[in-house]
Amino acid sequence: MNGRWRSRLAAYGALMRIDRPIGTLLLLWPTYWGLWLATGGTPPLELFLIFTLGTWLMRSAGCVINDYFDRDFDRQVARTCSRPLASGKIRAREALLLFVVLCLLAAALLPLLNLLVFYLAIVAVAISAAYPLFKRFTHLPQAFLGLAFSFGIPMAFAAVQNHIPAMAWWLMLANACWVIAYDTAYAMADRPDDLRAGIRSTAVLFGRFDWLAIAAFELAMLAILLVIGLELQLHWPYWFSLTGAAVLFLYQQSLLDGDRDKAFRAFLHNNWVGLWIFWGLVASLGHY
Repeated sequence: MNGRWRSRLAAYGALMRIDRPIGTLLLLWPTYWGLWLATGGTPPLELFLIFTLGTWLMRSAGCVINDYFDRDFDRQVARTCSRPLASGKIRAREALLLFVVLCLLAAALLPLLNLLVFYLAIVAVAISAAYPLFKRFTHLPQAFLGLAFSFGIPMAFAAVQNHIPAMAWWLMLANACWVIAYDTAYAMADRPDDLRAGIRSTAVLFGRFDWLAIAAFELAMLAILLVIGLELQLHWPYWFSLTGAAVLFLYQQSLLDGDRDKAFRAFLHNNWVGLWIFWGLVASLGHY
């Protein structure tokens, strides 16, 4: 393979964020929470693989369509100006074609699941495609992202139980609160550039109270997860994991001092929160 094709493949990989797996992980953890709770702690390997692959494909598709709509904005932001679409390494129509291909690959998994999951998948794709537009009309695109990043939860319950219990919606709400919190930290890293470019976000909306808003959403997440644990009578590892998540949130708060790099580190740190809660669920449902 010559250098030109290697460069092209690298650009497509960057467009799909293959080199930045944090987004996939932040999508996978809540999906795994839902899958483990829906199955009582024993998800079939087939379902685990389907949801893992489907999550990766749809996260990649979401990144592609986000960069397609944001390519003009991205050129004005220091952190994003070198992205393949913003820098011209990939043309807009190529990105649209890649988005369609990724969605079709994800759709190929749907015949392995039930009809309810199929309907939910249609809604999930529509939300993913519409999300990038919300920062043009509202200061709350993070709330819409919270919905998009939580859809794996009802889909997991639907795949296992062929219906969506109330607990799934509560878990979805808890995750949406978490997404708003960590994506606000993410937006804090770009806030100076966003203000110049006219991009809206919760970091712009909350201003100097951004840290307080993040703390409130994190507290709401933990409170909902606490109620879910009480309702399901989960065992001690779950409570230990919630305590650990609270400590991790406190550490993140120490990073939110106005420094852009530290805010981005706080965002990245949320991978450990998702993993820690997942461990607590697995261990609790395994009755350890």
